[in-house]
Amino acid sequence: MSLFVEPSSPAAAHEAVRDLVPRIAARAGHYDAEGAFPREDFADLRARRLLGLMVPVELGGFGASFADYAAVATELAAGAGSTALIFNMHASVTGALAHTPEELLRQLGAPESCFAARDRLLSAAADGALYSVAMSERGTGSRLSRTTAEFRRRDGGYRITGSKAFVSGAGHADAYLVTAKDADAAEPKVSYFLVPADEGIQVEPTWDSLGMRATGSHDVHFEVSVGADALLGGIEGITLLVAQVMPQWLVASYAAVYVGVARSALREGGAHLRERGLHTLPAVRSRMGRADAAVAAADAVVREASRRVAQRPGEPETNRWVWRAKLIAGDTAAAVASSVLEAAGASATRRGHSLERIYRDARCGALQPATSDVCADWLGVAALGGDPDDETESPRW
Repeated sequence: MSLFVEPSSPAAAHEAVRDLVPRIAARAGHYDAEGAFPREDFADLRARRLLGLMVPVELGGFGASFADYAAVATELAAGAGSTALIFNMHASVTGALAHTPEELLRQLGAPESCFAARDRLLSAAADGALYSVAMSERGTGSRLSRTTAEFRRRDGGYRITGSKAFVSGAGHADAYLVTAKDADAAEPKVSYFLVPADEGIQVEPTWDSLGMRATGSHDVHFEVSVGADALLGGIEGITLLVAQVMPQWLVASYAAVYVGVARSALREGGAHLRERGLHTLPAVRSRMGRADAAVAAADAVVREASRRVAQRPGEPETNRWVWRAKLIAGDTAAAVASSVLEAAGASATRRGHSLERIYRDARCGALQPATSDVCADWLGVAALGGDPDDETESPRW
């Protein structure tokens, strides 16, 4: 029986997800095989108001910190990587809305109206609204400075046109966080808009991937008009600044997901090996021992990064831990899943086996932004005394 905790606390959210994981894990194979959005998983998350994880308590949420998010996301990913990745995108939107300091926004010139819009969006999330991120584009990935989607000022609002790729939860979100550049500016001036799912949004079913198949990360085309309150923060052109000052939602939030995927490789690998009687082999035990140590190390790095983000967001050393977390989690998930699969043998590579799915999901961690190569380069510049955000041949974002 689960220990009772206060319903509005982050601990309650973690407990609720822990209780859901067996059900989510049991459904993961079906949604992966179908390449379908995990409807039942999100029905369960909504029923427990978990889409309000990052929402302040006074607005109906759990009031979670980034460290709380990381713990919940890791737990959720141990059940199903795709479900956790969609949840991560939603939490990236709600977490950024909830945690961006009001003082910073006011210093940047945000109007008072933006705070009312923020609270409305957060309250809607607590009530079950799902937000997706539409930032990446074909040919340029997630590099904000290369954004081709555009916005123009029209009738007190904005007209947004452009196409996005890798939009997790496409067609199932209530609104999309869209990055678009000012069509009339000479230099890249990229802004965030939260665009309601409505007419003018077309989902193109393009997602047929190696891993994370149930994220439904299809292409989405935008030809929409939105009101002025759709501009997040009420400020144009702040995306590059936010990416450099607060990189956790663009970088380290993925890390928690892939630590959870690595945990699932240990769990499912252990069950398979015991079932087949392979657990008595010294070589198998060695592989599992190294995998266990690697997952524990990655988990410790993600926890440290998350603790620093929760306590000292934006500080240079905090941001170094953010990039470390993504690099180590992505590489560890891939290495652990591969090693455990080898220990399990050829039978575990058959379609439909949980380890085969987990291996494919884990392989995506190093490829998602920021990729392991980008993370390593950022950390290398910093280790050599440079400025990793600015002292490179091309813009980091």
